Amino acid sequence: MQGRAGKAPKREMVIESPQQYKSLAEIEAEVETGGSQVAATKPKIIEPLDYENVLLQRKTQIISDVLRDMLQFPTDDFQISCLRRQGRTLFSTVPETAEKEAQSLFVQECIKTYKSDWHVVNYKYEEYSGDFRQLPNKVLRPEKLAAHLFEVDEDVEKDEDTASLGSQKGGVSKHGWLYKGNMNSAISVTMRSFKRRYFHLAQLGDGSYNLNFYKDENTSKEPKGTIFLDSCMGVVQNSKVRRFAFELKMQDKSTFLLAAESEAEMEEWIGTLNKILHSSFEQAMQEKRNGDLHDDEDHGKTDLSSGSFQDGFQTARDIESKMRSEARLKLFTLDPDTQKLDFSGIEPDVRQFEEKFGKRVLVSCHDLSFNLQGCVAENEEGPTTNVEPFYVVLSLFDVQNGRKISADFHVDLNHPLVRKMTSGSSSRQDLHINGSCDGPLAGPRQGSGLPVGALQYPRQGVFSVTCPHPEIFLVARIEKVLQGGITHCTEPYMKSSDSAKMAQKVLKNAKTACSRLGQYRMPFAWAARPVFKDASGSLDKSARFSALYRQDSSKLSDEDMFKLLTDFRKPEKMAKLPVLLGNLDVTIDSVAPDVTNCVTSSYIPVRNFEGNGPEGALLEVEEFVPCIAKCSQPFTIYKNHLYVYPKHLKYDGQKCFAKARNIAVCIEFKDSDEDEAQSVKCIYGHPGGPLFTKQAYAAVLHHQQNPEFYDEIKIELPTQLHEKHHLLFTFYHVSCDSNSKKKDLVETPVGSAWLPLLRDGRVIMNEQLLPVAANLPAGYLGSQDGVNKNSGSEIKWVDGGKPLFKVSTHLVSTVYTQDQHLQNFFHHCQIMEMSEQASEGELVKYLKSLHAMEGHVMVNFLPTILNQLFCVLTRATHEDVAVNVTRVMVHVVAQCHEEGLEHYLRSYIKFVFKPEPYSSTNVKTVHEELAKAMTAILKPSTDFLTSNKLLKYSWYFFEALVKSMAHYLIESGKVKLSRNQRFSASFYHAVETLVNMLMPHITQKYKDNLDAARNANHSLAVFIKRCFTFMDRGFIFKQINNYMNCFTPGDPKTLYEFKFEFLRVVCNHEHYVPLNLPMPFGKGRIQRFQDLQLDYSLTDDFCRNHFLVGLLLREVGAALQEFREIRQIAIQVLKGLMIKHTFDDRYASKSQQARLATLYLPLFGLLQENVHRLDIKESAPLSNHNNAREDSLASNSMVTPQKSGNCIENTLHKDVFGVISGTASPHSSTPNMSSVHHADSRGSLVSTDSGNSLLDKSSDKTNSLEKSSHTPSPCFVTFQPHQKERFTRRHSVNVPPLPLDPEDIVPPVNRATKRVTMDFSLLSVPLPDLLHDSDSDNDKQAAGQRVDGNPEENIPKQVFCLAFVTSSPETFGYNCTANFRFVMIQ
Repeated sequence: MQGRAGKAPKREMVIESPQQYKSLAEIEAEVETGGSQVAATKPKIIEPLDYENVLLQRKTQIISDVLRDMLQFPTDDFQISCLRRQGRTLFSTVPETAEKEAQSLFVQECIKTYKSDWHVVNYKYEEYSGDFRQLPNKVLRPEKLAAHLFEVDEDVEKDEDTASLGSQKGGVSKHGWLYKGNMNSAISVTMRSFKRRYFHLAQLGDGSYNLNFYKDENTSKEPKGTIFLDSCMGVVQNSKVRRFAFELKMQDKSTFLLAAESEAEMEEWIGTLNKILHSSFEQAMQEKRNGDLHDDEDHGKTDLSSGSFQDGFQTARDIESKMRSEARLKLFTLDPDTQKLDFSGIEPDVRQFEEKFGKRVLVSCHDLSFNLQGCVAENEEGPTTNVEPFYVVLSLFDVQNGRKISADFHVDLNHPLVRKMTSGSSSRQDLHINGSCDGPLAGPRQGSGLPVGALQYPRQGVFSVTCPHPEIFLVARIEKVLQGGITHCTEPYMKSSDSAKMAQKVLKNAKTACSRLGQYRMPFAWAARPVFKDASGSLDKSARFSALYRQDSSKLSDEDMFKLLTDFRKPEKMAKLPVLLGNLDVTIDSVAPDVTNCVTSSYIPVRNFEGNGPEGALLEVEEFVPCIAKCSQPFTIYKNHLYVYPKHLKYDGQKCFAKARNIAVCIEFKDSDEDEAQSVKCIYGHPGGPLFTKQAYAAVLHHQQNPEFYDEIKIELPTQLHEKHHLLFTFYHVSCDSNSKKKDLVETPVGSAWLPLLRDGRVIMNEQLLPVAANLPAGYLGSQDGVNKNSGSEIKWVDGGKPLFKVSTHLVSTVYTQDQHLQNFFHHCQIMEMSEQASEGELVKYLKSLHAMEGHVMVNFLPTILNQLFCVLTRATHEDVAVNVTRVMVHVVAQCHEEGLEHYLRSYIKFVFKPEPYSSTNVKTVHEELAKAMTAILKPSTDFLTSNKLLKYSWYFFEALVKSMAHYLIESGKVKLSRNQRFSASFYHAVETLVNMLMPHITQKYKDNLDAARNANHSLAVFIKRCFTFMDRGFIFKQINNYMNCFTPGDPKTLYEFKFEFLRVVCNHEHYVPLNLPMPFGKGRIQRFQDLQLDYSLTDDFCRNHFLVGLLLREVGAALQEFREIRQIAIQVLKGLMIKHTFDDRYASKSQQARLATLYLPLFGLLQENVHRLDIKESAPLSNHNNAREDSLASNSMVTPQKSGNCIENTLHKDVFGVISGTASPHSSTPNMSSVHHADSRGSLVSTDSGNSLLDKSSDKTNSLEKSSHTPSPCFVTFQPHQKERFTRRHSVNVPPLPLDPEDIVPPVNRATKRVTMDFSLLSVPLPDLLHDSDSDNDKQAAGQRVDGNPEENIPKQVFCLAFVTSSPETFGYNCTANFRFVMIQ
């Protein structure tokens, strides 16, 4: 053995520096790339147990197990819930009659999408299926760590402060001289064995007491010894040895003999000490009565109200121990990884589809006033107002992209007296207040929740802008009643003189015009203002509307408006425009999320609609979203609007009519071309009129034969359009001459044009040039493009049938599409449903054409398209159809990902996707057909671009598989069957084939397409993990084996990352513990240590019985033979899993944690196998500068990590692994148990002046932990004697003696328990990189010197020791899982 420090050089384990590892990793990388690596043999694949059969065979054992919940899956593991769709409106946006009217398959499916509820598969324990960061009880670093105080850690300098603190708390403090007797069984206690010492009673911060003693009254020094009173059972007088003596009886049956100098002093000490003991006991009893503490393993409770004092105090000690253990932080709480904000493994938050808006802007219109003012009342006693009515039309223009991006918002700001000027002018429409519901479409839309008159005069509009930027303008177009030319009508408003005479003249003419032509409008002025300051959407609230510019009759179109707005910020150009004297007061503001009294653009009230606001309802204005995929979103509501824009009429060449100058165009929507066909009341009205009208008029230009129009007419389309639905445009010559003798003839028809809405099943959009007919006979729809196709209709065309009228339409519909490919696909699907003669070959052609579908259309109708594809998948009879359906899905999924819209796919899978209901006739299922189609696409002979996309976005298809499986089990009732009867054999075969087909892509394509391979690997892992919930678990184990069989030792680092990522995901299953069956597999009662070895070492049987943990440990063990980066990957996965076990509240009790620990006991052997990878270096001897005192304890060379600059080194004692694993020290024989003091860790007396101290007794024997000293350096710490004493006391543990024979499992009672000192503090230290490959002869020689052999006869002893240690975690005061911290060697 080695003597004291300084006599001979000694060896110590030193952690390698980061610089060493860097060079090592480089060398290993060079070896790998150089191809000189020795080919390793593939490890043997261990077939897993038949999980389902084992559950049946061991049913009795499982049910009788007190921890049966750790062995069984819960019965309510998953369920399917139907969540009611909650829209943002008060009632459904789908009209009540829509489903009955719908005949087209596409319209039907769209309506079904908007009315269906959400279907969600709920996994009850899903929150436990991620890593430890996703556990429901979050692991948070405490703001301030509680002091983890040991009595031996108390600084002597703080003793007096502690005592005073105890006094302040009501504690007891006493000090004085006493005689201390040296108790030893070898000699008798005599008068000479008593030594006079100064005793000081001090209370610690946790309320417990220590009795410290010194050589003199100077208590600022370190005490010579300490008696821990929380281990004291009682204090009694003992006058047999010496007068005035008393003894302290300790919990471990030892005693401490003290004597006072007088009887009074003795009684005072005895009374004080008993008072302390009684107060501690009463406090513990009170806590016990309050029920604050409950030990789940304490099956036998002690009756505290009766019995001896010692028995009662023993129970109190147990309670106190429980208190301290529960208050103690779990070690992994302090681990850096638990506090690291790592969101890489966090699944994205998936939300339901909801209607989304861009930047919302509230536009409030307050006033429009001109300088020309007057009183319009007959008696001239009313207020001064504008002398004629004006109408404001607001809309948003995007100058940067040349688009009008919103619908028109019509506002009537006129005074009520001014509005009355037009009250009697209507000749063609009922101008009753809105709220009437006599129209065929308006009835059900208006009658639900919208108060009468709520939208009669709206003044506030809510605009939405998806892509805000500074070049967006709010444009106001101002109109007035038709009266004459624009120049003539604006002249009075351009003069600065506010003449009352001029006002009266204008008022007189206005009254005449309003009474005769009140329903006709004419352009008057325009103004504009910017909306946003920047592209982030900041509102430019400080801006005001520009001056009111006179409208130029030759610049009315939107294109002309864009040219004017382009010069808007150029004052020199704007100054040339004629200005009207007036002011338009309109403000903009942000929209509050909880805004009330809001109505959608379809006149449906939004939730929290009150209808009693002082300014009426807020009307949402339609946004014309750009037709690009990234700005689009899946439709969630029913909307079917058509916007009509008359553009231009070229009538200067017509010869059919004598007068055709002041031309008004009237727009109607008709469903027939018969003589008696009436217009449909579906056109949205203007303020002051009904909500819906039968016709609408565009603004009239005076004396213009080729008029331009800028008006927008909004139409609510019927749910089902047919070939007879069309727009009818009727042109009228309006007589503006009020002096005409023929006052009755205000308007004269001067032609008609019509536009059918459907062409090839789609609504006609964009610009159209139409011929104009002079007459309108019945059946006029049969003639088009100026040609009489129907011989029965005699149509006279204006100007020879030339296209004279230009009109454009814009469809905003969620039930009709403009994409021809999508329309053709649904149309053919409908034909196939109605006729069996339709060929699937044609269907394949239409499926392939879907690849050309426009991106924004695909996103808008995403749920409807995917629903139909899944429907076709299960109805197809040819494999070619199913494969092409899957190809289209791959295309759609890839497009969504490329546009950054994959969250829509996740929402679809989670909430919308629902396979067709199970029926005995429909034998095909989505999960089986999709698995087969995926396998076909992944075949090497297929299109590699499609297969790469399938790999990259495979998560979508695996999620669809899983949800289809869940619905199938619930709807068919097969969830009640045993696991191996739930699915067909063909589906099991399809899954196995899919896994086998996928693996070569992962292991071979990673070099060319890393992202695709990595995503496929992760998606496969998630799929395998979820299959544990539904399928035969033994079958899934085999698939994991098939996966692992594709990897070999020496693989590149990327493949190791794939493999351990797969293991990480699979092992994070919420029922990972039951999957591993943490129970003994021996036959009957364990009678041989070979059975223990079966359960606690990494044998083939262990890996078979505890498949996942065995596989993980085997792979970690193999990875430890690789270079540093691979070791880090493997250890990180294992460590993360252990952290998860530690903080999983389902396994929080000691018994559950101990059971969990049995799964990881092979770690000890794994570590022992790799201990030779530690580097041993010679350290220079150091003479002991501190004289060895006679009372010093045996020291330990344990060194805690210290930081100094950039140098971080840890010294690990070379006996640690040997002691933990139960083997002897590398440099000694069997550990000398008798060298350790036989006493409780808290109840022993540590005396530094005793003549027969522990050091004297063990000076010639070898400790299990080698005694040494270290050279002081910035990276090393040398233990002083009191530190060694402190360490030994903190890390001692009672271990029962090993059996003499293998059959002697339970140690005899008469064989004394030994105390073994183990270095458990090291286990709580996160070690840096300890391992490296030792290839040199010197390293091998060093390894041979520091590791003893492990004979077969030692294995039973090791196993028994490990079993005891792991099953008794409270012995150490550490959480048992945290004790494995030492293996986290990177």
